[in-house]
Amino acid sequence: MSFGQFNVPTPANEPVKEYRSGSPERKALKQALAEFRSQETDIPMYIGGQEVRTDRKMRVTPPHDHQHTLGYFYEGDTTHVTQAIDAALAAKEAWANLPWEHRASIFLKAAELIAGPYRARINASTMLGQSKNAYQAEIDAACELIDFLRFNVHYATDIYGQQPNSAAGVWNRTEYRPLEGFVFALTPFNFTAIAANLPTSAAMMGNTVVWKPAYTQVLAAKVTMEVLKEAGLPDGVINLIYVDGPVAGEIIFNHPDFAGIHFTGSTGVFQKIWGAIGANIHKYKSYPRIVGETGGKDFVLVHESANADEVATGLVRGAFEYQGQKCSAASRAYIPSTLWPEIEAKIKQFLSEIKMGDVEDFTNFINAVIDERAFNKIATYIDEAKQSNEVEIIAGGNHDSSKGYFIEPTVLRVTNPQYKTMCEEIFGPVLTVYIYEPSEFSAMLQLVDKTSPYALTGSIFAKDRYIIGQAAKALENAAGNFYINDKPTGAVVGQQPFGGARTSGTNDKAGSALNLLRWVSARTIKETFVAPKHISYPFMEEK
Repeated sequence: MSFGQFNVPTPANEPVKEYRSGSPERKALKQALAEFRSQETDIPMYIGGQEVRTDRKMRVTPPHDHQHTLGYFYEGDTTHVTQAIDAALAAKEAWANLPWEHRASIFLKAAELIAGPYRARINASTMLGQSKNAYQAEIDAACELIDFLRFNVHYATDIYGQQPNSAAGVWNRTEYRPLEGFVFALTPFNFTAIAANLPTSAAMMGNTVVWKPAYTQVLAAKVTMEVLKEAGLPDGVINLIYVDGPVAGEIIFNHPDFAGIHFTGSTGVFQKIWGAIGANIHKYKSYPRIVGETGGKDFVLVHESANADEVATGLVRGAFEYQGQKCSAASRAYIPSTLWPEIEAKIKQFLSEIKMGDVEDFTNFINAVIDERAFNKIATYIDEAKQSNEVEIIAGGNHDSSKGYFIEPTVLRVTNPQYKTMCEEIFGPVLTVYIYEPSEFSAMLQLVDKTSPYALTGSIFAKDRYIIGQAAKALENAAGNFYINDKPTGAVVGQQPFGGARTSGTNDKAGSALNLLRWVSARTIKETFVAPKHISYPFMEEK
């Protein structure tokens, strides 16, 4: 066998295409959208080397046009979960023993395929299946996913290179093994990049995976599997199944070879999973790795020294891009009374200038929320706010699900900083603001920190550096990703590793080596070149 210490290509963030009128990327994307629109895509499960179909066909529709059929996926049951686990375990030895450079090459090729021939296809599937506009799809499904793949290869190489010191006559070394068993990736609807990163990051480190995406993301998940298969991913390394969560969990969390879960989703679901794992801990070969990024109630704290235009821009973009369906979306804001009139006017101006509608009209800034369940939940918050004497509707407040699940960007002003929309995760285009007197700024720091159990993202807008420093210190546990004079969304792989603590997750920082370390189990090896041949030590000698 030949050996070498290989340097992987130096990663750089994928440039974001603009999709200007007349550009080649816009033309390609429009064509891909038309192709998906003109056909009903068949979406099988992928277990081992097989495309698996069942008699339970589930319809896939665009959230912004729920009468149109994009295709059908095939819902599985407990037998398919078991098949996926068996396929993952069968593929484990060959995949774990494949030299690192060959594993890395697969994911680097996948990144190139997405950057090139699959770019329009994966963006179009995300736009139609998840109701993302062209820019939001570009920064997610294309750029962030490419970045995850390239940077994770780089981080993995660094991990493998971390070796211990050796004393004279001894050679110490560490090898990084995949976990013993299989990894379960349970992924969300809102980011195609996250949905792909959760299984691929674990697989990159030599693990084999059972991947269950959200049903509302299966179209883009299918394209992701197309890319991975073309890139040369062996059968059984990642097994894609469409099974109801509790059905999958009943099999997976009782299996002795369950080695870990990579999760993004709601706090409630994650806590139930944690409890199930704890209850079954005696059944497993080893303690499973539990890695999760969950909810957020992300804040924007404004100081009177801030620039009103910057604040208004950050709030509108941070709260309403992708209809607020980002775990990092600005959801609550604390604004001084001295700046509020100017900020309010600017927010109203911005919202009057943006359009809402389907994703195929590139002039639309706002699109639909993901499904009827989300629509009803968000609409209920808005309707209750309309009836409350503690709330004033500043902007929006309307909603309509007749054609698509459309909710206007809505700004609520509350007189009670503990009103429910200041405290509870809504996951939609609703921003709640509380106006305070500038002399109360220090009290606002405590209020921001204690209002929510979450700690995902947050930001401070201020020009006074002492204030920025004070806020950064006071809120150090309130956000895993903290922004200064910027919206609390838009973390970039390789620049802002992402994750939060408290009830926002385990803070294992997707897009960094910290996350990849969770998917390996280290073995330390000590080799002594000349071993001792007697039990005595020098201190035992007589004078």
